Amino acid sequence: MRAAVDSVDAESGAGGRRRIRLHVDPVAPVPDEPTAVVVAGAGRGPLLDALLGAHGPAPEVPDAAYLVVQPAFRVAAWAYVPGARLPQPYDLAGPRSGGFVRPPRRVELSLPDPLLRHFALIHTPDMSTMDAAGTRILLDVVRCAGALLYVPGGDRPLGVPEQGLLARVSEAGAAVFVAGSGGPATTFDVGPDLTGVAELRRALVEWAGAEALARASVNPPMLPGAHGTVRVAAGAHESGWSERLDRACATAAHTVRQRVAIELANVHLRGVQEIVFGVGTAGLPDALDREMHAVSLRAVAECDAAVDRILDDALTLVLGEIPQEGVRRRVALAIRKDVAGDGGASDPARVLLVTSTGGVATITGAAAVIALAAYRSEADRAVLPPLGVALSGACYQYWAAPDRSDPGHARTWLQQAVRGVELELLSEVTRRFEAVRRSLGSLLGEAVDHGILLA
Repeated sequence: MRAAVDSVDAESGAGGRRRIRLHVDPVAPVPDEPTAVVVAGAGRGPLLDALLGAHGPAPEVPDAAYLVVQPAFRVAAWAYVPGARLPQPYDLAGPRSGGFVRPPRRVELSLPDPLLRHFALIHTPDMSTMDAAGTRILLDVVRCAGALLYVPGGDRPLGVPEQGLLARVSEAGAAVFVAGSGGPATTFDVGPDLTGVAELRRALVEWAGAEALARASVNPPMLPGAHGTVRVAAGAHESGWSERLDRACATAAHTVRQRVAIELANVHLRGVQEIVFGVGTAGLPDALDREMHAVSLRAVAECDAAVDRILDDALTLVLGEIPQEGVRRRVALAIRKDVAGDGGASDPARVLLVTSTGGVATITGAAAVIALAAYRSEADRAVLPPLGVALSGACYQYWAAPDRSDPGHARTWLQQAVRGVELELLSEVTRRFEAVRRSLGSLLGEAVDHGILLA
């Protein structure tokens, strides 16, 4: 199955619109998101090894990296390093750093373990990285994965921060398991000797089966409205959809830019506190990279949510009713292809890399963005292309030098780097909403003129 946007007339039509007509085949169903269990907490390492059984222990990875263990016929490991378009081989017997200039954000380990046929296992970074930014990244990973297995370590009960984290995970709709005593979740008394792992394993397999069915039920193979002609409402030309679309895009762009600017101001404040009272200059790259990862996640989520609202509102006005999911997805796919450029001549996916001088370099390509994820999401229903922010390897080299320990210089560099990211992100947000406004406006304008949205 395929979807295509065919240009009928390259010249501007009425109102300066680019004339576009859609010939859209039935959209292919988006694959269900595979299930995964995120293993976090002080005792996560031994429990992960016990779950893997004969294939444990899991390899050591950098403290800041996520380890994703997935099924395969043979053992293999790949590191995804920001700034690289392709994954790098990860030496399982090599140094903990993997030999990279900067730590990868994730390492994918493939094992022929039967348990992994039910769900992947995700080993989180050390809890010392779970500051405000690290917690946001963890919650995003758990949202995609579906379940969190928290392992406190030892016999101590869960503290208030840990209980707060588990409550936030539950509120987000993910399953929560605790391998220890106490907590607002399904608790398994695994114990220091790991004797209760078999019961835990069975519970996780049962959860994965139910979760897979639940995900499939909300993502049927053929959506209503996924094929056939879709006509616009009789009074669509009087609905004021065009003016409302322009206002909605302008308002959304302003709102997202404002929130991103506020978030980056907070990043700068927390960065200064880390330099003076926390990790110092040597730990600045790791801390700032987490912050940039979290900021990019928030910016993308804000943009995607706003575009979804704009698309739903515009289609409802033009069609005279709430669009069916198949219709909505066909239009979203067409807009995404149009925003990306006909024939994919220019890849709109972007990575913003902070350089050692405090500047920002841009790398294009979806593969480069994939390298930034803590856990790769397979299902992609977003209209906008992917975007990510990270620190380059040169930043890590720069601040590793012994003569770069001056807090004043670090604060100046931090301010310059955050400001550079802010300018690039705000410009990118503006460009994206403008692209959606032009593309969706052209599509709906032609639809209202001809009385047919999709054919």
